[in-house]
Amino acid sequence: MASLKEVRNRIVSVNSTKQITAAMKMVSAAKLRRAQDAILRMRPYAEKLQAILSNVSASLDSSEGKYSQQRDVKNVLLVAIVSNRGLAGAFNTQVFRSIRRMVIQHESIGRTVHVLPLGKKALDTYRRTKHFSADLPTDGASLYDGLNFDKVAPKAELLMELFANGTYDEVVLVYNRFKNAAVQVITEEPYLPVMPPAASTEQKVKTSAMDHIMEPDRRTIVEEIIPKSLKIQLYKALLDSNAAEHGARMTAMHKATDNADALLKELRLTYNKARQASITNEILEIVGGAEALKG
Repeated sequence: MASLKEVRNRIVSVNSTKQITAAMKMVSAAKLRRAQDAILRMRPYAEKLQAILSNVSASLDSSEGKYSQQRDVKNVLLVAIVSNRGLAGAFNTQVFRSIRRMVIQHESIGRTVHVLPLGKKALDTYRRTKHFSADLPTDGASLYDGLNFDKVAPKAELLMELFANGTYDEVVLVYNRFKNAAVQVITEEPYLPVMPPAASTEQKVKTSAMDHIMEPDRRTIVEEIIPKSLKIQLYKALLDSNAAEHGARMTAMHKATDNADALLKELRLTYNKARQASITNEILEIVGGAEALKG
């Protein structure tokens, strides 16, 4: 059995850890509220704009929509959207696991796969691997320092440029989609090329027979609306990931605090047992000494 001093030191250490995890839980809860409000306001707008983008893309030919060109896929870019900090449970790990599975699938059919890290944890994971290209930026972690649309837009423009000039034939966003504080859904979202909406055969016949009237003209739609929609799509993914991160960290710190409480109960029980054993030994020594003196 451990000595009284050792158990007492462990109790002090676990209690300090419990205070830290409880404080981190409260901080994450406050940040989660703001992040949740931001994504819930953005999501309806982004989804509607994405639906408009898909419909417009379906009516354009390849010469009009450079972001809709479907080429033979040889080079794939996976955008890993994770956090800058840890202590969030399996938040980052499940993104890396999903990317690992996708890399195996693509490389098995002869495709080249690169990863663009958006978040310090992804940069640390992929920077020294063959899946990181020296031509890709390494400042993705700075996006979370006051996350806003103006910071995200240049990254979206870079992705569009890499696709338009043929560097990559397919771009996929991999991130955690925020569902609630306790649930994050891993999402593999096709980003480029812009795909037409999935529809049944009957709907496709109706769509093909329909002549769309566009206001303003097609060129304006291609040059303005589609790039804006792609920027919004990336911004929404980052907001989703940001809210999911705070939810995952709050849940992880809540569990850590509960575990610390359970461990403290066990340690206090062990301490009391050790203390009682120490007192019993002292009494036995005193009684033994007294008996020896009588003898």
